[in-house]
Amino acid sequence: MFEEIVRAIEAYDTVILHRHTTPDGDALGSQIGLKHLILENYPGKTVYTVGDAAMRYAFMADSGMDDIPDSAYRDALAIILDTSGRNLISDSRYALAKMTARIDHHLFIEQIAQIECIDTSYESCCGLVAQMALESGWRLNLTAAQSLFTGMVTDSGRFRYDSTSERTFRLAAFLMQQPIDTGAIYHSLYATDLEQAKLRARYVEKIRLTEKGVAYIYTSREEMKTVGTDLFSISRGMVNVMNDIKGVDIWVNFTEAEQGVLCELRSSKYNINPIAVKYGGGGHMKASGATLKDREEALAMLRDLDAMTEEHT
Repeated sequence: MFEEIVRAIEAYDTVILHRHTTPDGDALGSQIGLKHLILENYPGKTVYTVGDAAMRYAFMADSGMDDIPDSAYRDALAIILDTSGRNLISDSRYALAKMTARIDHHLFIEQIAQIECIDTSYESCCGLVAQMALESGWRLNLTAAQSLFTGMVTDSGRFRYDSTSERTFRLAAFLMQQPIDTGAIYHSLYATDLEQAKLRARYVEKIRLTEKGVAYIYTSREEMKTVGTDLFSISRGMVNVMNDIKGVDIWVNFTEAEQGVLCELRSSKYNINPIAVKYGGGGHMKASGATLKDREEALAMLRDLDAMTEEHT
């Protein structure tokens, strides 16, 4: 499955790694992990990582992005990781590259690269990159291993989600041949202070239910100014305060931002991806996202989710 991408990596002296905007652990983990795999196994190559800031994942080694000129793409290979659609790619200059490739585990929306490696059966893009390393006989180093492990942990929900398989644990074991400090990773990902605990409690109080039992939280830009934390910690960080509520099979977190209303959409039962795609987003069957125009469009999405729930009852 990976032969064409491996040949492309071998053929180009410069490789530029992209991923989706507002990165999560899997986007950054696959980007940083692949960078260090290439440098470890092809030491003469130049590898750049580009995109917006790591935000709450800045604890990850080498999470700072490179600032490169357009000319760097002239004879380069650009690889897009963990991204289902063009509009989600952080730094659109990937299109300037001489050759483009994509490695992804999201449901297919559109072709965005000349070489495409997509497999939705993987719990994470990091899992795909780890599999490529294993099949290619690549040497691991610590930074590559811990970056990929971090992405596997976050996108599998600490190995809880139903995308987790025997292969997930086999690849995690492969990565743990390096001396990964799993305690440090879990502490960085999940440890909370008193103020964060209070913020989560505040967001539990914000939960509302639609007529058909879809749970949602809506945070306006005015309220964002009062919460004392970054956008990602609210948008992605608070969506799962609605997880594990009895009788709730779909939950959505709406957060107003400069670019629109960020929507994080989750389900324990239904394929909610078509709803995300309808609103310009994408992702997985049970975990998707989109950026909406305004509050009215958020309400329209809730009506669509209610209608979908009613169809299946």
